[in-house]
Formats: sequence, structure tokens, C-alpha cells
Amino acid sequence: MTENNKVDLVIVGAGWYGLMTAKTYRDVNPSANVVILDKYSTIGGVWAEHHLYPGLKTNNMLGTYEYSDFPMSGENSFGVNPGEHIPGHVVHSYLKKFAQTFGIYDLCRFGEKVETATKINSEKDEEKGWLLTIQRGDASYTLRTRRLVMATGLHSTPFLPKFVGAEDSSMDIIHCSDLLQHSEKLFANSKSVAVFGGTKSAWDAAYTFASKGIHVDMIIRESGRGPCWMAPPYVTPFKKWLEKLVSTRFLTWLSPCVWGGADGFGAIRGFLHGTAPGRKLVNGFWGALGNDVITLNEYDKHPETAKLKPWVDAFWVASGLSILNYPSNFFDFVKEGKITVHVADISKLSEKSIHLTSSKEGDSTISADAFLCATGFQFIPSVIFLSENGEPIDASTIGIPHHDDFDNDLIEEADKEILARFPRLKDQPTLNPALKSHRDNNGTNELNRPYVLYRFMVPPAFINDRSIAFAGSLQSLCTALIAQSQALWLTAYFGQKLKLKLDDEEKVRREALLHARFGKWRCPGGSGSLWPDFVFDAIPYVDLLLTDLGLNGRRKGGILKECFEPYGTGDYLGLVEEWKRTIEKED
Repeated sequence: MTENNKVDLVIVGAGWYGLMTAKTYRDVNPSANVVILDKYSTIGGVWAEHHLYPGLKTNNMLGTYEYSDFPMSGENSFGVNPGEHIPGHVVHSYLKKFAQTFGIYDLCRFGEKVETATKINSEKDEEKGWLLTIQRGDASYTLRTRRLVMATGLHSTPFLPKFVGAEDSSMDIIHCSDLLQHSEKLFANSKSVAVFGGTKSAWDAAYTFASKGIHVDMIIRESGRGPCWMAPPYVTPFKKWLEKLVSTRFLTWLSPCVWGGADGFGAIRGFLHGTAPGRKLVNGFWGALGNDVITLNEYDKHPETAKLKPWVDAFWVASGLSILNYPSNFFDFVKEGKITVHVADISKLSEKSIHLTSSKEGDSTISADAFLCATGFQFIPSVIFLSENGEPIDASTIGIPHHDDFDNDLIEEADKEILARFPRLKDQPTLNPALKSHRDNNGTNELNRPYVLYRFMVPPAFINDRSIAFAGSLQSLCTALIAQSQALWLTAYFGQKLKLKLDDEEKVRREALLHARFGKWRCPGGSGSLWPDFVFDAIPYVDLLLTDLGLNGRRKGGILKECFEPYGTGDYLGLVEEWKRTIEKED
């Protein structure tokens, strides 16, 4: 094992967040030595080549999934037309071309996995940082960096449950993220497959096989959270583009948000969420949105499609609200028996068979040539963080999810503030009484504490060390907008150029915890209890980051446009240069 030279910044992850962080940091610090490490062999993160099975598309239509300074238009649209959802392979090609165009691609080291990150302390700021142990094939090496950005997000390591009898099942048990490697064989040889899960990935896999004439048994855990919300691309009686609804400032006011005041419309938000008449308006909006989706999808008009009806109101699910982006009607496959839905738990596997148990449907057995698992990802980094003496750094110190048996005073204080400001959240939904996790935590207790990161990026314990941050450890429909806002914020943070004081670590910790705990109350039907999970709250989050940077979040040029015209990436074009000019004036 040999130690390479020290670099200024290491970014782990070559997806949306990692690439933009590298570009922005280099735009501001052109002489900086930046390295991007990614365990995959190609660029893109979740959009790396090996994830992209035929037919996979984004939830986004052309124009809403692009960086501000690199529009997905002209030759960069790769043949996608307006009004079309973007295929996965196009996203991969777009990100690769973006990286090549801006000189980021040559910074990437593919097929290199960070195993450990050991903290380096010093009285000299320039000597602080991290020593990384990196696996490359059969060899390993170390790399020292002043700053480390974990941009692996929440979807880098597939989670595959353990099933009784799996070894003797004679079935291919495949995580959906690995479907490409098996797709040719399965498409050619399979008569039926089983898909395990109720998330958008499960719907995608089910549709892919059904559209090729292969029967699908779709298994949704009776002890889970139920099927995700699947909305048509255009919703409400006015048939508005869903992706643009969530970035329309007027509509963001209708979502309770603890950082919402950053948009400067605190009085309106106070009325909507702090008064009975306001809450009635809010409830009316969310009721109309949910009812519109249920009516358009016609769940209740067929006993099989009724099994796909969500179990929790749309208000409580955040990014669990997904989009029907298929060329034909998914529900027709269900009505025609090409997709059979089972609401049941899996008791065991046997020879080409999956054994189900259900309180409503009884015990049953289905046969399948392959078993596809849309069971999510390990949402915490696989990197082991170590102190200078080689001891593991506690998860709560690094700000990542962990287990704790007791609430402390800060948690109780945060919860009290959240419920005082948003009384609507006291009336929590009734979740599945049989709900239980299917994750194996290696014999440890289930994770019950969320990411606690300042501005959803920096561990409070390291706020003044300025050596580590997390980019993209959240879920939102506004990936590109948030990626570039976080990238600029982190660049300013590392350079000590933010317009706020961070020397009070206790204050930083309280605010980080307040924002983290908010997800527990706001999105109990989704994943808010473990990581930031929001849809209508993305624009005020961008406002918050821009305020910290000394920039104006209101970018429409008029109050009517500001309130009612959807925000898009074009509204933030030139943001880095705008920020640099403000810094130059001060200097």
C-alpha cells in the first residue's frame, strides 16, 4: 500500500451531485487538485450504464432534468422531444457529455471504492483532512485530502433481503438495479417473473416484463408501506405538469415546511399553517390533488387495480409521489391479468416457487423463472469513518442514521417547535398496524435516527473543521436544482465565504436537528424519519442556501411571475458567476 500525494478535494460519487460539486469547486478554485472516485466502471451514479435496462426512464420530462449551464436541448437532447420522459441511457449520455465538456471527466477514477476515511487533525488548517483507503481491483492505495465530499446519495449500494430457502430456489434473485446484466436472458427465456416491492422501481420492472408478454406476479408486502403514489404526468382539473407544480412558489406555500420562511413569504405561510382557515385551504389542496390522482387512475373500478391504491394520503408521502411515465396504460396490464398483484408477505422460497402468506388472501404459492427485488438501497455510506487513533467515529458524530433508545432534550425541543408552528402535523396518519422493516441490520437494532446534517450537508460536529460534507443525501424531484445549489454552498463553505456565522456549534446542531426531525412529522408515510424527503419544499430549500450565499432567491422579476410561474433550472443560469461578483466586490 503506497500513499499518493495530497489533494485539495476528493468527491466520492460521479452522479448528479458529485459532478456538479467538482465543476463548481473548480470554477471558483481553478488551480485546485480535485479527484472524483466512483466504485462503478462508468459515470452517472444511479444512471451508470450497468443500471440501465431497456425501457427504463426518468420521472422527468425534457426540460426539467438538466443543469442550468448545460441545457438538454439541441444535440444535447439526444433525440428526446418536448413532452417526453427522458430515457435512462440519455441521462447517462448527458452526464458524460457534461463532464467531458467542462473538463470534469478526466478527474474521475472509475472502479475505485473508498473503504475507510481516517480523520487527520492538526493545529494547521492546511494539514487537516482525511486519509482514504481505496480499493482498486485486487490492490489498494491511500490518498490524503484536505476536504471530502460524500456524494454517493441514498442509492449507491443495493439492498437485497435474506429469504428462507433462497439457496435451494433455483431462481435468479436479482436486485432491480442489476437487471440489465440479466435482461437479455430473462426476456428470451422467461414465461413468468415475480417482482417484490411497491415502489416506482417495482412498477418499472413489472411494466417492462409485462410489455414483453411475460407474466408478472407483483408482490407488495402486507407488512410494508403499501404501493407508492403513481400520478399521471398532468394533474389537477387544469391538467398541470406535475413536475412544474412542485416548483411553483404559490403551491410551495401549501406544504408545511420548517425552513419555508427562507422564501420571504413568512406571513402567508403563517396564515396557511398557523390558522384554522389557512389549514382548511391547505387540506383542500392536498385532498384535491390526491382525489384527482385516485380518480384518474380508476383504482376502485377493478378489484385488481384496487390493490395498487395507496395506503396513506398524498400529504404524508413526499417523494413517494411518483409519475406514470409508460408508453401505455400500466393498469390495463393489471386488468388483463398480465400483472397479478399480491398483497402478502414472503414466508420462504423453494424450487422455482415463492410462498406467500396474507391475512386477507390466505397462504399461496406462485411459480417464477426469476425473482426481481425492488427493495431499495443501503441508505448510509459504505465508507467506515475512523478517528485519528483508528477507532470508528460514532454515527451520530458523523451525522448519519443510527439507533438510539432515548430521546434527548434537543429532540424534544425540536418536536415541540415543529408542532407549535404546524398544528396540522399533530394529527398523524394511521399507518399500517402490521408495519415492520424487512432489513437485516446485522443483528443490531433498527435505525431510528435520521441524517442530522447542517443544511442537509455538514455534520454539526465538523462544522468548523470544514473537512467533510455530504451532497445529495436527500430525495426530491428537483435533483438538478438542488445539486447545483448545494455545490455552490459547499464551495463557499469550504472557502469560508458564507454569509452566516457558524462558530456556535450548539446553535448549528439545534438547527440541523430541527430540520432533520421535521421529516419525521411531515413524511411518516415516506422516509422522512431517516433522511430529508420533500417535493414541494425544494424551492424554499434552494432559497435557504442562496440566502446563506448572499444571493436573492426571488429570480422571476415580478411578483406575479414570482408566485405563479414555475421555477426551472434556467432561472438559476449564471449563479456561480453572480456569486463570484458579490465576493469580488467585498474583497
